[in-house]
Amino acid sequence: MSLTEKYKELTDLAVSAGVQNLNVREQDGVLYVDGDASGAVKQQLWDTYGKLDPDYTSGDLVLNINSVANVVEGAKVRVTTTRSNLNIRKGPGTNHDIIGKAAHNSVVTLVRKENDQWWVIKTDDGQEGYCYTQYLTPIEA
Repeated sequence: MSLTEKYKELTDLAVSAGVQNLNVREQDGVLYVDGDASGAVKQQLWDTYGKLDPDYTSGDLVLNINSVANVVEGAKVRVTTTRSNLNIRKGPGTNHDIIGKAAHNSVVTLVRKENDQWWVIKTDDGQEGYCYTQYLTPIEA
């Protein structure tokens, strides 16, 4: 069994949970899983890893998930939607009205973190509202 098959549950979770900048590669008998995610998603990945290798003894996986929670208020973040613009909402949830859009690949400012899934952002033209953090990627300084 390949390592990709062995850890398929973990990599499928990383994809479905929206790990940003996800990179999965097998090299020299080790599967490397790199990316950026919220603290909650990072914990889910570690829990899944623990289920697949309960004692963490196989040494065949490197799980390198950076926490996007380290982004501070006032920091610049990039809109990393697949192709479309990112909805800016009146409140933290898809049940709230869309009050604007942030362009795909644009840079916006983090105003505050409502929670691990919804952040308040501000565009360069002054639009401010809630966006789903899955589509916001920290910009390296």
